[in-house]
Amino acid sequence: MSTPTEELTGNNLKVYKAMKELGLTSEEKMGTAERITQASKLPKNMVLNALQDLQGKGWVRRKVREKAAGYYLVK
Repeated sequence: MSTPTEELTGNNLKVYKAMKELGLTSEEKMGTAERITQASKLPKNMVLNALQDLQGKGWVRRKVREKAAGYYLVK
């Protein structure tokens, strides 16, 4: 199985690494786009685009909640 650093590039990789550092690895430990934006030091629109891309590739799951959607890694 390939590692994320081999498959992901640019902003996707930065967002993935930020999520890994924050420990957003399960539904119980998910984080908001705001928190991921702060950790990755990327503009929010770039983080949102990367999160959407990572969702499409099956690396990240998004859970809709009352206030803000939560994101967590699945790979």
